[in-house]
Amino acid sequence: GRSPTCAHPERILHRDDLSHGLTYELDRGLPAPVLAIRYLLQLRPNEVCPAVRLRFGTTRGTNALLTRTGARTALITTTGFADVPLIGNQDRPKLFDLNIVKPESLFCRVVEVSERVAANGRILHPLLPDASARERLKQQLRTQLADVDSAAICLMNAFRNPTHEIELESLLMEIGGTEISRSSEVAPLIRFVPRCDTTVLDAYLNPILRRYLDRIRELLPGSNVQVMTSAGGLVDAASFRGRDCILSGPAGGIVGFSAAAADAGFSRAIGFDMGGTSTDVARFDGRFEYQTETVKAGVRIMTPVLAIETVAAGGGSICGFDGVRLFVGPQSAGADPGPACYGAGGPLTVTDLNVFLGRIIPDRFPFPLDRTAVQNRLTELRQQMLQAGAVDADYSLQTLAEGLLRIADDNMTQAIRRVSVAKGYNPADYVLVCFGGAGGQHACSIARRLGMRRVLIHPSAGILSAYGMGQADVRILKQTSVLRPLEDLHTTELQQQRSALEDAACRDVTEQHPGGHIRLRFALQLRYSGTDSALTIDEPSPKSWPKSSPKSARSAIATEHDFLREFETAHRRLFGYVRPGRAVEISAMLVEAVSATVHQSANQEMRSEPSEGNPVIELPGDGLPPLPGRRTVAVHSGGIDQPAMVAERSDCLPGHHITGPAVICEATSTTFVAPGWTAAVTPTGSLMLETAGDGSAGKSPPAESAISDKSADLDASADPILLELFSNQFASIAEQMGETLRRTSISTNVRERLDFSCALFDRHGQLVVNAPHVPVHLGAMGETVRAVIADHPDMRPGDVFVTNDPYRGGSHLPDVTVVTPVFSQPTGPSPSPDFFVANRAHHAEIGGIAPGSMPPFSRTLAEEGVLIRSRRLVQLRNDQPVFDEDGMRELLSTAAYPSRAVADNLADLTAQVAANEAGVRLLAELTARQSVAMVQSYMKHLQAAASGKMRQCLSRLPNGQRTFADALDDGTPVCVTVQITDDQAVLDFTGSGDVHPGNLNANRAIVTAAVLYSLRCLLNEDIPLNAGVLEPVTLIIPSGILNPPAGSSPQNSPAVVGGNVETSQRLVDVILGAFDLAAASQGTMNNLTFGDGTFGYYETICGGAGATSAADGANAVHTHMTNTRLTDPEVLEQRFPVRLRRFCIRSDSGGAGDHRGGNGILRELEFLKPLHVSMLTQRRTRQPFGLHGGTPGAAGQQQHYVSETQTTHDLPGCFSTEFRTGDRLIIQTPGGGGWGEV
Repeated sequence: GRSPTCAHPERILHRDDLSHGLTYELDRGLPAPVLAIRYLLQLRPNEVCPAVRLRFGTTRGTNALLTRTGARTALITTTGFADVPLIGNQDRPKLFDLNIVKPESLFCRVVEVSERVAANGRILHPLLPDASARERLKQQLRTQLADVDSAAICLMNAFRNPTHEIELESLLMEIGGTEISRSSEVAPLIRFVPRCDTTVLDAYLNPILRRYLDRIRELLPGSNVQVMTSAGGLVDAASFRGRDCILSGPAGGIVGFSAAAADAGFSRAIGFDMGGTSTDVARFDGRFEYQTETVKAGVRIMTPVLAIETVAAGGGSICGFDGVRLFVGPQSAGADPGPACYGAGGPLTVTDLNVFLGRIIPDRFPFPLDRTAVQNRLTELRQQMLQAGAVDADYSLQTLAEGLLRIADDNMTQAIRRVSVAKGYNPADYVLVCFGGAGGQHACSIARRLGMRRVLIHPSAGILSAYGMGQADVRILKQTSVLRPLEDLHTTELQQQRSALEDAACRDVTEQHPGGHIRLRFALQLRYSGTDSALTIDEPSPKSWPKSSPKSARSAIATEHDFLREFETAHRRLFGYVRPGRAVEISAMLVEAVSATVHQSANQEMRSEPSEGNPVIELPGDGLPPLPGRRTVAVHSGGIDQPAMVAERSDCLPGHHITGPAVICEATSTTFVAPGWTAAVTPTGSLMLETAGDGSAGKSPPAESAISDKSADLDASADPILLELFSNQFASIAEQMGETLRRTSISTNVRERLDFSCALFDRHGQLVVNAPHVPVHLGAMGETVRAVIADHPDMRPGDVFVTNDPYRGGSHLPDVTVVTPVFSQPTGPSPSPDFFVANRAHHAEIGGIAPGSMPPFSRTLAEEGVLIRSRRLVQLRNDQPVFDEDGMRELLSTAAYPSRAVADNLADLTAQVAANEAGVRLLAELTARQSVAMVQSYMKHLQAAASGKMRQCLSRLPNGQRTFADALDDGTPVCVTVQITDDQAVLDFTGSGDVHPGNLNANRAIVTAAVLYSLRCLLNEDIPLNAGVLEPVTLIIPSGILNPPAGSSPQNSPAVVGGNVETSQRLVDVILGAFDLAAASQGTMNNLTFGDGTFGYYETICGGAGATSAADGANAVHTHMTNTRLTDPEVLEQRFPVRLRRFCIRSDSGGAGDHRGGNGILRELEFLKPLHVSMLTQRRTRQPFGLHGGTPGAAGQQQHYVSETQTTHDLPGCFSTEFRTGDRLIIQTPGGGGWGEV
C-alpha cells in the first residue's frame, strides 16, 4: 500500500480517520514506542504522558551494526595486537570468492599501551610502573581519544587478571568524555579475538542506545521502561548494553512461543517464526537454551544469547532457475517492489506461490493481490526450464509452484533439524509453535516433515514477540572462565568464584526488581580435557529462595560426580559415545538470576523432568453455533485441486473444529490447514492443528508422493524439484558430519583451525558432495575411497577403514582419512555398499623427523611420519563395533619415526569414526524416507547437474589455448596449458618439473583438488562440488613433481609433505593466471611447527591476496588451497609453551597496481622452553607475480632472535632448528600481486 502524509500533524489522529487498505506512516519526531503510546492513549500534543509500564525490544543497535553507523569508537589494546581484530581468525568469509571482502571494522582508532600479562595471570610488564608513567599515559589517552565517543579496553589475558584494564578504566574516568567498555567485565572469558570484538561492539553501540533510551525515558516521566535482551530477559533501560541488544527483537518471540506452549500445557516446544525475509527457529525444554558465542554482521559476540537458528527463507524469498537447478532464496524481494502479487513488478516469491495455490486469499489481504502477475511469473519460469530441457511441455504451473514450496519448506526444516536432531533431540517429541506473518501457511508441511503431530498457533501469533515481552522476567546472566579440572569444583577458590557470580547476579536483579523471589540457575560448561567445544550442564538440583535468604542457603548440592553423570548423558545424546577415564575440564561457570513475576510464564521451570510434551486439551462440548459465512476456494495440494473451506479466525470459538483442507484468515496472518490435518480452537483461543495420521517423519507428505511418482523412472531425467531437495539433503549431511568432527576432536587443527573435510560418495567412490571446508581436500578424497574399495573387496557392514597413503589418494601423512561404507541391506551372503561417507582431518602429530610432522627437509615418505596403508579401523564382533586400538597404537608407536602423540591420534580417530557414524545415520534416514534406488539415482543426477554447469561456463570462454608458468623458489617450473574447445577443457601440465628431490612433490589427487578449486572460482556460482565438475575436463599430468611415482616402500617413495601445502598453492596461481582471473596471492601456507618429544603444534599463517580486475587483494587472509583458522592468541598461550609478542599487518607488502595486492602479516613468537622449530614455506625468493602491469607482492622472510646474545639473524624459507628459552621467531608473510598499471 501507500503511505499518505498526514495533512494536519498537529491534531490528534483518531482510528476513524484511517482508511482501509492503506498503510500510514506516523512521524512527529518522536521515538516509535512513545508515538505508539501517545496514539493508543489518544493524547494531544500538549498533554504529558502519564506514567506507564513499557517493555519493548529494539533493533536500533542491530541496525547501527548492519549499517556501520555506531559511535566513533577507539580500541585500547596491548602493544603488538592492534591489528588482531582485523586479522581475526584469518579465514575468508566465502571460500571461492577471489574478490575477498572482510567485515568492516567497528573502531576508528587503536591505542596500543605498553603492558603484558602472562597466560597464568602473572604481570610481566606493569602498565603503570610509577607515577610519571601514569601521567604520561593519561596525557596520551587524553590526546588520542579527544574526538571519539567511546573506548573499548581489551588487553591480552585480561580474563585471567583484569588489573591493567581496571587501571585504564580509572584513567579514562578521570579524563571523562567517553563511554567505556572493559573486556574483563563485558565478556570475562578466554579467547582474545571474540572478547575484543564483543567489547568493541559494546562500546560502538552504547552511545547510540543510551541517547535513544534516555529520550524515551525523558518523554515518559515516572514510567517503568524495560528492554528485552538477547538472552530473553528484561533489564532496566538504564542498564541496557550494546552487547545485549543484537537479538533484542527475536528474543521476544522466543519468550513468547515458550510462554504460549507452557500456557497450553506443553513442556517441550519448537518455535517457528517465519517472516518476510528469514525464518527463526529455536527449541524450548522447560528452560531456554543459550549460545555463548555467535557471529552477527561479521562480529564475533561472546555473551550468552538465546540459541536461535536463522535461515534465509521467508515469504519474500525469490524463486528462480539458474539454467540447471531451481532455487528459493537467499535473496529477498523486500517490501519494494515486493512479491509479484503486490502488482509492482516484483519477482516470483514464496508468498506468490501460496497465492497461486490458493493458500492465501487475495481479497483477505490488507490490500488486493494480483494473482495474474503471479501466473505470468510462473509461466516465464517454466519457459526458462523448457528451453534448458529441464522439464517437458506438460509440466504444470501447479506442479512447479508446489515443488518450489517444498524447496522452501525443506530449507526451513533443515534449520529445525539443526536445533533438534543435530543436538540429540527428536522433534517428534515437541509441539511446533508457529508465529510470524507467513508461518501459518507452512506449519503443517514443516511439522509433517519432522514427524511432529501438533502445531500450536497462539491468538497473538502475529505479534508474539510483543506478547513474549509482556511475559518476560528480569533476567541477569553472569559467566567467567575457569579452565580447571572438574574434580576441583569444590575447592575454596572455585566456590568463591561461584559465590561472587551469584552475588553479582542477585545484586543486579534486586536493583532492577526489588521484592519477590530470585531463582538462581548455576551451570558449568564442561568438556573433555584437550577439546574445545563445551557442553552447558545445569546443576542437577536448582533451587529457589527469597532474596532475603542467607548466602549459606546457596551452597552447592551437586557434586562433581553429579555433573560428570549429566555431562556424559548429554555427550552421549549429542555425539553417540563417551570417553570413560578421560579428564573433564570446567571451561566456564554460568549463573542466571531471574526475578519471578506473578504471571505464569515460560521462564518458570515447568518441572525437573519434562513431560512428553503432548498434554490432552479438554475442549468444550457440543452446542456451538456453526462457523458463519462459510465459503470454499480451490487449493492445490498433494498434486490435485481440492475445495477448501475459508474461515475467519474471529468467528472461531473454543470447541470449534475445522477439517483440512481449509484456510483460516485473520488480520495479521493466514493459516493453511493441510489435507489430513484438523484445527481445533482451545479454551484460550489458540488454534491446535493435529495430523490425522501417525505423524511419522518417514511418511512422505502428499506433495512428495505426487512428485516422486512422476520420477518413478530412475533412468529418466531429473525432476528439478527433487534435484534441489536431494542437493540440500546431501549438503546438510556433510555439514553435520563436519560439526560432529569439530566438536569431538582433540586436535587443535580440527577444533580451532578447522583443518578437515567431510564428504559423501556414491557406491563407486565418486564424489557427490563435499562440505566446503579446506579446498586442498576437494575432490581428493574420491581417489582415496576408490582405493579403499579396491583394497577391500570383502568389506562388510560395520567396517570402518583408515588410511593416509599419499600414493593411494591421500594428500600428505598428517591428513588421515576415515572411510565408512554404508549398507542399506546389511544382511545376505555378500552385501555390497550402497554409499560411502568419509572425512579427512589433519593430525598435529603423526611422527617423522620433526615434531609436528611437517619436516622442511624430508627426502622420503618414511621421514615424514607413519604411513597408514588402507586397513580396517572398526569391525563388528558379536554384532558390536570394535575399534582396533591396539593395532593402531602399535602401528603409530613402532614405525621408524613414530608419532609423538599416539593418545591424541587415537582420540581424533575416534572422533572421525563418530563423524562418519553421523553421516551413516543421516543417510539411513534419507533412504527410509525415499528409497536406496532413488537416492542413488539423484546422486547421479546431481553429478550430471554439476557437469552441466561446468559445460555452460566453459562454453562462454573463447576457444583457444593459453600457457602460463611460474617457478618454485628453487627454480622448479610449474606450468599449465589450457585448451578450450566449445564446452570442454584440457589442462596439460607438461613442462612442469621432474620429481623433486625434496618434499615439494604433489600427487595426482592434489593436482585434481587444485583444478577443481580453480574451476569453481571460474564458475563463480554456488553449485555442489562433486565429480561432475571435472567431467568435461581432461587432465594431462606427466610423471614428475606433479605426479611422482610411488616406490616399493616409504623408504624409497618421494616425499610429498610440501607438495600438499606449497606446490598446491603455486598450482592455483598458474591456473588462475592462465584463465586471467587473479594476480598471484601469497603462494604459501607458511607452515610452522614446533614441539619436543612430548607434543607437536602446527599452524599455517595468512598473507596477502592477489588483486583482480575488479578489486584490491585482501589483507591478512588465507587464500586458495587453505582456509584454516589460527588458534586464538590466548588459547595458544594457555595450551603451549609460547608467548605471542606481535601479530600485525605487514604494511606496504602488497603489490602496486590499479588494484593493489593484499598485505601480509608479521607474527613474533617467544618460546618459553627449549623447542624444535621448523618452517616449510615458499615465495621467499620469488615474489608473487602481478598481472597486466601490476607489480609483485613482497616476498616473505623470517628471523631468529637469540635471547642469550640479543642478536637477530635471517632464516631461510625452509629451516629446522632448536630454539632456546626466550628465543623468538619473527615471521613476515608475502603480500599479493597487484593488477593493472598504477
